[in-house]
Amino acid sequence: MMKSLLIALGILLAAVPARAEMEHATLSLPADGIHFLALYAAEDFHFLEQQGLEVKTVFIAGIGSFNAVVSGSAEFSVGSGASLARAAARGQRMLAIANMSSRPTWNVVVRKEVAEAAHFDRNAPLADRAKILKGLRMGVGGINTVAHAYLKVIAKTGGIDPDQGMVVAAMQPPDIIAAMTRQAIDGFVDGPPWPQKTDDDGMTVTVAEGIAGDPSWLAPVGSGLIITRPQLCIDHRSMCMKMGQAVAQGAKFIHEHSDEALASLKKRFPQFDEKTLARSLVVVQKATPSPPIVEEAAIVNSDKVNVEAGLMKPDEMLKSYDGLYTAEFVK
Repeated sequence: MMKSLLIALGILLAAVPARAEMEHATLSLPADGIHFLALYAAEDFHFLEQQGLEVKTVFIAGIGSFNAVVSGSAEFSVGSGASLARAAARGQRMLAIANMSSRPTWNVVVRKEVAEAAHFDRNAPLADRAKILKGLRMGVGGINTVAHAYLKVIAKTGGIDPDQGMVVAAMQPPDIIAAMTRQAIDGFVDGPPWPQKTDDDGMTVTVAEGIAGDPSWLAPVGSGLIITRPQLCIDHRSMCMKMGQAVAQGAKFIHEHSDEALASLKKRFPQFDEKTLARSLVVVQKATPSPPIVEEAAIVNSDKVNVEAGLMKPDEMLKSYDGLYTAEFVK
């Protein structure tokens, strides 16, 4: 009798699917940005845990986040296609396994008083709108970041030397808002929710809006890439699969569950009112592909940003982007 019970119990246990083995990884973020919402959803709604991946998130400002993966101190980072291409051109070939933002989400804004004094026309072509930037003092989150590169691209579109025609200061978004209030700077470039906030407050006027197609050639783009070392996905393929699948679940979730996604934003960004967060959510939903596949065109356009912004010479653009991206982990 006892033997029969043990056999039956063994059969029952064999029929229960084994839980995914929990793996541990460190992910470095360059900032706390709403355009990383697919990743936040993967955390907040336990998609990472369901996949069997426990992630420790660390914040390393600017390009340092990318370099954390290059050095091996983090398994994953969130970075841009521009950084990916620049590193590859210098012999540091990393791998992008997901793209949380395939359309640009940055806005270039100026103080309302500056726009009014210049008789600024928001409906004019971008080349005309961008002329207002000449001689202005602009705030950016970090020098030679992808947002700074975007500002340079917009300035160049207006016929302005992006290195000589503006004064650029690096500061964090809260400091940018404070500097705007005391008129120490004339404008800034950033992604949601900061331009949406200053617009809602009546403080700024938008010069260029990435999600609206300024400029038209900059889509698709890689501005929210999950980046890792190629060898990691060889030695620990399951880790890359778990991260990719969790982010894919997050991207799908924010498109299908707007109320829950907005609630997640409220929790993570309590200093912003619901109107600003709701506007920001719409931008992020438009920018987030589902599934979050990395397209070659996104890396190519990001590489073009490097050249247009003067961060690389034209002859430094890569001849091939093979091996810098894969879609296998998010399908």
